[in-house]
Amino acid sequence: MRRAGTGYRDGQFSLPAGHLDGGEDAVTGLIRELREELGVEADPRSCRLVLLMHAAPEHGQDAEYLHLFFLVDRWSGEPRIAEPDKCDELRWIDGRTLPADLVDYVGEALAAIRRGESLVLHGW
Repeated sequence: MRRAGTGYRDGQFSLPAGHLDGGEDAVTGLIRELREELGVEADPRSCRLVLLMHAAPEHGQDAEYLHLFFLVDRWSGEPRIAEPDKCDELRWIDGRTLPADLVDYVGEALAAIRRGESLVLHGW
């Protein structure tokens, strides 16, 4: 997904992502974000955590983050841009040839997943 109109990393490709709502577990939040951003329904039994990234703050006013990266094997529906005010392009990208305009920490996470790593410390 290429981010647009959000004020954060606009013009860069990323994965579906978001923050957890209060009282929401990580898998429920993942399924909600996939529905909101791509218009698909994921099978919760097919959502497997593959990487935890602990990211340092990007700037002085920012907070550190724990990014959870999941592999989702099964979903229903055809992925589409479901939030056109936040995304202006959607495409499948070969994980071996990542675009130059990919969000840096997403690229780092995808490379770590390919290497079989389960934890990445980013920016520390």
